[in-house]
Amino acid sequence: MGYVIAIVAVVVLIGIWVIGAYNGFVKMRNKVEEAFATMDVYLKKRYDLIPNLVETVKGYAKHESQTLENVIAARNMAAGAKTTDEKVAGENALQGTLKSLFAIAEAYPDLKANSNFISLQGQLTEMEGEIANSRKFYNAIVKTFNTKVEVFPSNIIAKLFKFTRKTMFEVEEAEQRQNVKVQF
Repeated sequence: MGYVIAIVAVVVLIGIWVIGAYNGFVKMRNKVEEAFATMDVYLKKRYDLIPNLVETVKGYAKHESQTLENVIAARNMAAGAKTTDEKVAGENALQGTLKSLFAIAEAYPDLKANSNFISLQGQLTEMEGEIANSRKFYNAIVKTFNTKVEVFPSNIIAKLFKFTRKTMFEVEEAEQRQNVKVQF
């Protein structure tokens, strides 16, 4: 009789652990989704700013049409991304084209002094800070989730219920990791 009680107690404890671990994964998955959605809001705001910025630059830099087209194409690719991997790739492409856009602005003193351009550039700079913060938060949540997916014994529950690693939001292009060269 004592063995039966012990076996039942072990089964109940394992059941409680499985339920707790499963619920923990669901909570973490929801946090990852929330963090990504928050970042996505900032990205959307930036996508909305870019056409205004490009139109402002267009008026001053008519012969720079290829760069402006590249910025819009990268914006559309990033805005239309469906998966996290596509979003990361699109964002990396957009970062590179925005650098080109601001390089053009440097060549046009009248543009740099234009109040509309200055305002848009300030809004974009502020938005970039918000995006960077939301990426850090997202990556921290993803790191916690991925760790839980991989460590024993929670990895058993992860495999059993098909919880898989999430993609970190990382810079993929080596040029973006280089120090910025500033000259006066």
